Amino acid sequence: MSGLRGSRGPIPGGRRGLLALGLGLVVIASLVATGTAAVTVAQDSTENVSEEAHVEPAPEPGDPYFEAAASDGSWISYENPRDEYRSPYLGDGSGKVCVTLVNENGEPVVGESVPNTSVTIPTNDVTSWHSDADPMTVDFPMTDNYDRPLDADQFGTSPDIAQGDGYMDSHCIELHGLPEDATVEYGEAQITGEHADRIDVAGYIQQVPEGNGWDTDIDPVAAAEPYADAGGGWTYETEASHGQVVVVLQLDAPADERLEPGGSNSTDPPENNSSESSQENDTQSTEDDGGDEMPGFGALAAVVALSVAALARHRR
Repeated sequence: MSGLRGSRGPIPGGRRGLLALGLGLVVIASLVATGTAAVTVAQDSTENVSEEAHVEPAPEPGDPYFEAAASDGSWISYENPRDEYRSPYLGDGSGKVCVTLVNENGEPVVGESVPNTSVTIPTNDVTSWHSDADPMTVDFPMTDNYDRPLDADQFGTSPDIAQGDGYMDSHCIELHGLPEDATVEYGEAQITGEHADRIDVAGYIQQVPEGNGWDTDIDPVAAAEPYADAGGGWTYETEASHGQVVVVLQLDAPADERLEPGGSNSTDPPENNSSESSQENDTQSTEDDGGDEMPGFGALAAVVALSVAALARHRR
Protein backbone atom coordinates (compact mmCIF):
# COMPACT_ATOMS: atom_id res chain seq x y z
CA MET A 1 0.00 0.00 0.00
CA SER A 2 1.42 3.29 -1.01
CA GLY A 3 0.91 6.55 0.86
CA LEU A 4 2.64 9.52 2.46
CA ARG A 5 3.44 8.73 6.09
CA GLY A 6 4.88 10.80 8.91
CA SER A 7 5.78 10.10 12.51
CA ARG A 8 2.04 10.02 13.43
CA GLY A 9 0.87 7.97 10.46
CA PRO A 10 -1.03 8.97 7.35
CA ILE A 11 -3.01 12.21 7.23
CA PRO A 12 -6.73 11.39 6.92
CA GLY A 13 -8.14 12.36 3.54
CA GLY A 14 -10.81 14.67 4.99
CA ARG A 15 -8.37 16.62 7.12
CA ARG A 16 -5.93 16.85 4.21
CA GLY A 17 -8.64 18.29 1.97
CA LEU A 18 -9.64 20.76 4.64
CA LEU A 19 -6.06 21.86 5.09
CA ALA A 20 -5.67 22.34 1.34
CA LEU A 21 -8.88 24.37 1.21
CA GLY A 22 -7.79 26.58 4.10
CA LEU A 23 -4.35 27.18 2.64
CA GLY A 24 -5.88 27.93 -0.77
CA LEU A 25 -8.20 30.51 0.72
CA VAL A 26 -5.29 32.11 2.56
CA VAL A 27 -3.29 32.34 -0.69
CA ILE A 28 -6.27 33.86 -2.53
CA ALA A 29 -6.81 36.40 0.24
CA SER A 30 -3.10 37.29 0.16
CA LEU A 31 -3.25 37.88 -3.57
CA VAL A 32 -6.31 40.08 -3.17
CA ALA A 33 -4.57 42.12 -0.49
CA THR A 34 -1.42 42.43 -2.57
CA GLY A 35 -3.41 43.47 -5.63
CA THR A 36 -5.23 46.16 -3.66
CA ALA A 37 -1.94 47.55 -2.40
CA ALA A 38 -0.54 47.58 -5.94
CA VAL A 39 -3.51 49.55 -7.23
CA THR A 40 -3.05 52.07 -4.44
CA VAL A 41 0.61 52.57 -5.34
CA ALA A 42 -0.27 53.05 -9.02
CA GLN A 43 -2.81 55.74 -8.16
CA ASP A 44 -0.39 57.53 -5.87
CA SER A 45 2.24 57.63 -8.63
CA THR A 46 0.12 60.13 -10.61
CA GLU A 47 1.76 63.51 -10.18
CA ASN A 48 -0.47 66.18 -8.69
CA VAL A 49 -0.75 69.52 -10.46
CA SER A 50 -1.41 73.05 -9.24
CA GLU A 51 -3.82 73.73 -12.12
CA GLU A 52 -5.89 71.46 -14.33
CA ALA A 53 -5.35 71.47 -18.08
CA HIS A 54 -7.30 74.02 -20.11
CA VAL A 55 -8.95 72.14 -22.99
CA GLU A 56 -9.94 74.43 -25.87
CA PRO A 57 -10.57 72.91 -29.33
CA ALA A 58 -9.09 74.81 -32.26
CA PRO A 59 -11.57 76.61 -34.55
CA GLU A 60 -12.78 74.58 -37.51
CA PRO A 61 -13.76 75.84 -40.98
CA GLY A 62 -16.86 77.97 -40.63
CA ASP A 63 -16.14 78.84 -36.98
CA PRO A 64 -15.28 82.36 -35.84
CA TYR A 65 -11.51 82.83 -35.69
CA PHE A 66 -10.81 80.18 -38.34
CA GLU A 67 -8.77 82.11 -40.89
CA ALA A 68 -7.46 79.87 -43.65
CA ALA A 69 -5.71 76.62 -44.51
CA ALA A 70 -3.41 75.66 -47.37
CA SER A 71 -5.02 73.65 -50.14
CA ASP A 72 -2.20 71.11 -49.92
CA GLY A 73 -2.62 70.75 -46.15
CA SER A 74 0.78 72.26 -45.36
CA TRP A 75 -0.42 74.94 -42.93
CA ILE A 76 -3.42 76.26 -41.06
CA SER A 77 -4.06 79.73 -39.62
CA TYR A 78 -6.42 81.17 -37.00
CA GLU A 79 -7.57 84.75 -36.50
CA ASN A 80 -5.88 86.47 -33.57
CA PRO A 81 -7.08 89.83 -32.21
CA ARG A 82 -3.47 90.67 -31.30
CA ASP A 83 -2.12 90.31 -34.84
CA GLU A 84 -1.26 93.64 -36.48
CA TYR A 85 -0.15 94.81 -39.93
CA ARG A 86 2.45 97.53 -40.20
CA SER A 87 1.47 100.79 -41.85
CA PRO A 88 3.20 101.53 -44.05
CA TYR A 89 3.60 97.92 -45.12
CA LEU A 90 7.32 97.48 -45.82
CA GLY A 91 7.57 93.87 -46.96
CA ASP A 92 6.47 90.29 -46.40
CA GLY A 93 8.39 89.81 -43.16
CA SER A 94 6.17 88.35 -40.45
CA GLY A 95 6.77 86.90 -37.02
CA LYS A 96 5.21 85.51 -33.88
CA VAL A 97 6.12 85.92 -30.23
CA CYS A 98 4.23 83.41 -28.09
CA VAL A 99 3.90 82.30 -24.48
CA THR A 100 2.97 78.73 -23.55
CA LEU A 101 2.16 78.05 -19.90
CA VAL A 102 1.94 74.41 -18.82
CA ASN A 103 1.28 72.70 -15.48
CA GLU A 104 3.61 70.31 -13.70
CA ASN A 105 2.54 67.50 -16.07
CA GLY A 106 3.22 69.60 -19.18
CA GLU A 107 -0.44 70.29 -20.00
CA PRO A 108 -1.54 73.73 -21.30
CA VAL A 109 -3.13 76.00 -18.69
CA VAL A 110 -4.27 79.64 -18.57
CA GLY A 111 -2.80 80.70 -15.21
CA GLU A 112 -5.88 80.58 -12.97
CA SER A 113 -3.64 79.40 -10.11
CA VAL A 114 -1.27 82.38 -10.49
CA PRO A 115 -3.49 85.50 -10.60
CA ASN A 116 -1.96 88.98 -10.56
CA THR A 117 1.20 87.61 -12.17
CA SER A 118 2.73 88.60 -15.52
CA VAL A 119 5.47 87.61 -17.92
CA THR A 120 7.19 90.30 -19.97
CA ILE A 121 9.33 89.67 -23.06
CA PRO A 122 11.35 92.67 -24.26
CA THR A 123 11.67 93.21 -28.02
CA ASN A 124 13.69 95.67 -30.11
CA ASP A 125 12.40 98.87 -31.70
CA VAL A 126 11.68 97.10 -35.00
CA THR A 127 8.45 95.94 -33.33
CA SER A 128 7.56 99.26 -31.64
CA TRP A 129 4.73 99.99 -34.10
CA HIS A 130 2.83 96.94 -32.78
CA SER A 131 0.65 98.01 -29.84
CA ASP A 132 1.24 94.76 -27.93
CA ALA A 133 4.98 94.49 -28.58
CA ASP A 134 8.08 96.29 -27.34
CA PRO A 135 7.67 94.69 -24.84
CA MET A 136 5.16 91.85 -25.07
CA THR A 137 3.35 91.26 -21.78
CA VAL A 138 0.99 88.42 -20.85
CA ASP A 139 -1.12 88.78 -17.70
CA PHE A 140 -2.47 85.77 -15.79
CA PRO A 141 -5.03 84.39 -15.69
CA MET A 142 -5.39 84.80 -19.42
CA THR A 143 -9.12 84.03 -19.19
CA ASP A 144 -9.64 87.27 -17.23
CA ASN A 145 -7.51 89.49 -19.43
CA TYR A 146 -8.06 88.49 -23.07
CA ASP A 147 -10.93 87.73 -25.41
CA ARG A 148 -8.97 84.74 -26.68
CA PRO A 149 -6.87 83.33 -23.81
CA LEU A 150 -5.26 80.74 -26.09
CA ASP A 151 -5.13 81.70 -29.75
CA ALA A 152 -2.62 79.29 -31.31
CA ASP A 153 -2.13 75.54 -31.68
CA GLN A 154 1.66 75.40 -31.57
CA PHE A 155 2.28 71.84 -30.37
CA GLY A 156 1.15 68.29 -31.09
CA THR A 157 0.09 66.45 -34.22
CA SER A 158 -3.15 65.09 -35.61
CA PRO A 159 -3.85 63.25 -38.89
CA ASP A 160 -6.92 65.45 -39.39
CA ILE A 161 -5.25 68.88 -39.48
CA ALA A 162 -2.18 70.42 -41.06
CA GLN A 163 -0.45 71.70 -37.93
CA GLY A 164 -0.94 71.03 -34.23
CA ASP A 165 -3.20 68.53 -32.51
CA GLY A 166 -6.46 70.46 -32.74
CA TYR A 167 -6.28 72.06 -29.27
CA MET A 168 -5.12 75.57 -28.49
CA ASP A 169 -2.05 75.81 -26.28
CA SER A 170 -0.37 79.23 -26.70
CA HIS A 171 -0.97 82.97 -26.45
CA CYS A 172 0.72 84.92 -29.26
CA ILE A 173 1.11 88.22 -31.03
CA GLU A 174 1.92 88.32 -34.71
CA LEU A 175 3.62 91.04 -36.74
CA HIS A 176 3.08 91.54 -40.48
CA GLY A 177 4.59 93.95 -42.96
CA LEU A 178 8.22 94.05 -41.86
CA PRO A 179 10.96 94.51 -44.47
CA GLU A 180 12.55 91.25 -45.51
CA ASP A 181 15.97 92.28 -44.23
CA ALA A 182 14.74 93.32 -40.77
CA THR A 183 16.05 91.73 -37.57
CA VAL A 184 13.62 90.93 -34.77
CA GLU A 185 15.20 90.57 -31.35
CA TYR A 186 13.73 89.46 -28.02
CA GLY A 187 15.13 89.44 -24.50
CA GLU A 188 14.83 87.05 -21.58
CA ALA A 189 11.39 86.59 -20.05
CA GLN A 190 10.78 88.46 -16.80
CA ILE A 191 8.14 87.09 -14.41
CA THR A 192 6.69 89.46 -11.84
CA GLY A 193 3.70 89.65 -9.54
CA GLU A 194 1.97 87.87 -6.70
CA HIS A 195 2.89 84.29 -7.69
CA ALA A 196 6.08 84.83 -9.66
CA ASP A 197 7.83 82.21 -7.53
CA ARG A 198 5.43 79.53 -8.78
CA ILE A 199 6.42 79.87 -12.45
CA ASP A 200 9.66 78.58 -13.95
CA VAL A 201 11.00 79.59 -17.35
CA ALA A 202 11.44 76.18 -18.98
CA GLY A 203 13.14 77.80 -21.96
CA TYR A 204 12.71 79.19 -25.46
CA ILE A 205 11.86 77.58 -28.80
CA GLN A 206 12.92 79.61 -31.83
CA GLN A 207 12.33 78.39 -35.35
CA VAL A 208 13.02 80.08 -38.69
CA PRO A 209 11.49 77.44 -40.92
CA GLU A 210 12.31 78.98 -44.31
CA GLY A 211 8.81 78.59 -45.66
CA ASN A 212 8.14 75.06 -44.37
CA GLY A 213 5.94 76.11 -41.45
CA TRP A 214 6.27 75.81 -37.71
CA ASP A 215 7.22 72.29 -36.59
CA THR A 216 4.53 71.32 -34.07
CA ASP A 217 5.66 67.74 -33.61
CA ILE A 218 7.66 68.55 -30.48
CA ASP A 219 7.11 68.55 -26.74
CA PRO A 220 7.29 72.17 -25.54
CA VAL A 221 9.12 71.47 -22.28
CA ALA A 222 11.57 68.98 -23.79
CA ALA A 223 12.28 71.19 -26.81
CA ALA A 224 12.77 74.42 -24.83
CA GLU A 225 16.36 75.69 -24.72
CA PRO A 226 18.19 78.20 -22.54
CA TYR A 227 18.00 81.76 -23.83
CA ALA A 228 21.66 81.78 -24.91
CA ASP A 229 21.10 78.69 -27.07
CA ALA A 230 17.75 79.66 -28.59
CA GLY A 231 19.07 82.56 -30.64
CA GLY A 232 17.53 85.73 -29.21
CA GLY A 233 16.06 86.74 -32.57
CA TRP A 234 16.19 86.28 -36.34
CA THR A 235 16.88 88.19 -39.56
CA TYR A 236 14.46 87.88 -42.44
CA GLU A 237 15.62 86.70 -45.83
CA THR A 238 13.81 86.32 -49.12
CA GLU A 239 13.31 82.60 -48.56
CA ALA A 240 12.84 82.95 -44.81
CA SER A 241 10.21 85.64 -44.41
CA HIS A 242 8.73 84.25 -41.19
CA GLY A 243 10.26 83.59 -37.81
CA GLN A 244 8.93 83.02 -34.32
CA VAL A 245 9.73 82.23 -30.74
CA VAL A 246 7.71 80.53 -28.00
CA VAL A 247 8.59 81.23 -24.38
CA VAL A 248 7.72 78.07 -22.43
CA LEU A 249 6.70 78.55 -18.79
CA GLN A 250 5.91 75.79 -16.31
CA LEU A 251 4.03 75.93 -13.02
CA ASP A 252 5.85 74.69 -9.93
CA ALA A 253 3.69 75.11 -6.84
CA PRO A 254 4.52 73.59 -3.44
CA ALA A 255 3.55 69.92 -3.31
CA ASP A 256 0.98 70.41 -0.53
CA GLU A 257 -0.84 73.05 -2.58
CA ARG A 258 -1.41 71.02 -5.72
CA LEU A 259 -4.58 69.34 -6.91
CA GLU A 260 -5.12 65.70 -6.10
CA PRO A 261 -6.07 63.33 -8.95
CA GLY A 262 -9.68 64.07 -9.78
CA GLY A 263 -9.35 67.80 -9.29
CA SER A 264 -9.81 68.34 -5.53
CA ASN A 265 -7.24 70.56 -3.86
CA SER A 266 -5.49 68.86 -0.96
CA THR A 267 -5.48 72.11 1.03
CA ASP A 268 -9.09 73.13 0.36
CA PRO A 269 -11.96 72.20 2.73
CA PRO A 270 -14.77 69.94 1.46
CA GLU A 271 -17.14 71.83 -0.83
CA ASN A 272 -20.41 70.55 0.62
CA ASN A 273 -21.90 68.82 3.62
CA SER A 274 -22.54 65.63 1.70
CA SER A 275 -18.77 65.19 1.21
CA GLU A 276 -18.17 65.79 4.91
CA SER A 277 -20.88 63.31 5.81
CA SER A 278 -19.39 60.73 3.47
CA GLN A 279 -15.94 61.24 5.02
CA GLU A 280 -17.38 60.89 8.54
CA ASN A 281 -19.18 57.69 7.57
CA ASP A 282 -15.99 56.28 6.06
CA THR A 283 -14.07 57.16 9.23
CA GLN A 284 -16.72 55.60 11.46
CA SER A 285 -16.76 52.47 9.33
CA THR A 286 -12.98 52.19 9.65
CA GLU A 287 -13.17 52.58 13.42
CA ASP A 288 -15.92 49.96 13.71
CA ASP A 289 -13.85 47.51 11.69
CA GLY A 290 -10.90 47.87 14.05
CA GLY A 291 -9.08 50.60 12.19
CA ASP A 292 -7.21 48.37 9.69
CA GLU A 293 -4.83 50.55 7.69
CA MET A 294 -3.55 48.00 5.18
CA PRO A 295 -6.05 47.25 2.37
CA GLY A 296 -7.15 43.61 2.37
CA PHE A 297 -5.64 42.72 5.74
CA GLY A 298 -9.05 42.32 7.41
CA ALA A 299 -10.19 39.84 4.76
CA LEU A 300 -6.97 37.86 5.10
CA ALA A 301 -7.33 37.65 8.90
CA ALA A 302 -10.95 36.50 8.59
CA VAL A 303 -10.03 33.66 6.21
CA VAL A 304 -7.23 32.48 8.49
CA ALA A 305 -9.53 32.53 11.52
CA LEU A 306 -12.25 30.53 9.73
CA SER A 307 -9.73 27.97 8.54
CA VAL A 308 -8.31 27.51 12.05
CA ALA A 309 -11.79 27.19 13.55
CA ALA A 310 -12.80 24.61 10.96
CA LEU A 311 -9.70 22.55 11.65
CA ALA A 312 -10.34 22.72 15.39
CA ARG A 313 -13.91 21.49 15.00
CA HIS A 314 -12.74 18.67 12.75
CA ARG A 315 -10.18 17.50 15.33
CA ARG A 316 -12.85 17.43 18.03
